[in-house]
Amino acid sequence: MTRPRRAGYAASVFINCPFDAAYRPMLFAATFAIQDCGYQPRCAQEEEDGGAVRLDKIYRMIQGCKFGLHDISETGLGPNNLPRFNMPFELGVFLGARQFGVEDQKKKVTLIVDREQHRYQAFLSDISGQDIRSHDGDPLKLISVVRNWLSNATQRTTIPGAQAIKNHYADFMAQLPELCEGLQLAPEDLLFNEFTSIAYSWLKQKDKA
Repeated sequence: MTRPRRAGYAASVFINCPFDAAYRPMLFAATFAIQDCGYQPRCAQEEEDGGAVRLDKIYRMIQGCKFGLHDISETGLGPNNLPRFNMPFELGVFLGARQFGVEDQKKKVTLIVDREQHRYQAFLSDISGQDIRSHDGDPLKLISVVRNWLSNATQRTTIPGAQAIKNHYADFMAQLPELCEGLQLAPEDLLFNEFTSIAYSWLKQKDKA
């Protein structure tokens, strides 16, 4: 398992999404798609430092990423009957960095996704006019959305098609239990960094084949 070297600003994608178990298939699908497109996914889960202020960590990550994937689908009421504001808040920070930042910060590119196309208008109407994409809670649809966004944003001709990435992901997930066994890891307990490293190594081997 090889952990990828930290990519530069232009190749880094900040992922702003829920981190609970229910969202895990969506996070891993998006993470794989970003890597298969040739970019490096980053999120708050990649760093565990009890001495660091969480918000400062998020600021640093947003500053270091040209691209931002923001999933606002899980903003409903939680078990405590209160809404989850983390995702809209981090989206606001990212948009603010683009609006008020300097140099490369003004070149930030944003993808906002939700479960349904216009659902956000009921709870975050300030972003009306943004091009919101829906994923219907389907990891494979999210792969297509992420792939098409990066392809359109960069005009690169080396990004695989959506179906090709879905095929790669299906192959990878079928092999993941065996890959984890060799590393003495459990697929259901993989940390973000572990998943990205395994996917990175697998994609490198696939490209050599």
